[in-house]
This record gives sequence, C-alpha cells and structure tokens, in this order.
Amino acid sequence: MTTVTVRLPDELAREARAAGLLRDEAIETLLREAMRRRQIDELFTTMGKLASLKPQLTEEEIDAEIAAARAERARRR
Repeated sequence: MTTVTVRLPDELAREARAAGLLRDEAIETLLREAMRRRQIDELFTTMGKLASLKPQLTEEEIDAEIAAARAERARRR
C-alpha cells in the first residue's frame, strides 16, 4: 500500500470527513471513479479526432468501394 498526504482547505476537510470521504475505502472509490471518467473522456476525444480525419462514407460509397475491391480481386484471378 502507498501512503498519500493531501493538503485540503480546513472547511473542505471537515466536510469530507463528516461525509465519510476521507476513509481509505472512500478515497479509493473516488479515485477509481475519477480514473474511469477520465478514460471515457479520453476515448470520446480520440473518437472525435478519428471521426474528423476523413469524411465518413455514405452507404452508397461503401457499397461502391466493396464492389470495386471485389472487381479488382476478380480481375486478378
């Protein structure tokens, strides 16, 4: 186990202690939830970046690409 020291404003520390949020289990839960939210945020940010790289194809364009690939494969045989 790692020991972590956190400096908080007195009022916040009192409120957190009264709410039971300074217990080891509560802090672990808070940190895990924060990390999960950050991972989800990073995932959506990455998805947004990927979506902006190239315009999305319409269904007709996808069908045309598939047909072209099949025709090319047939031509090579």
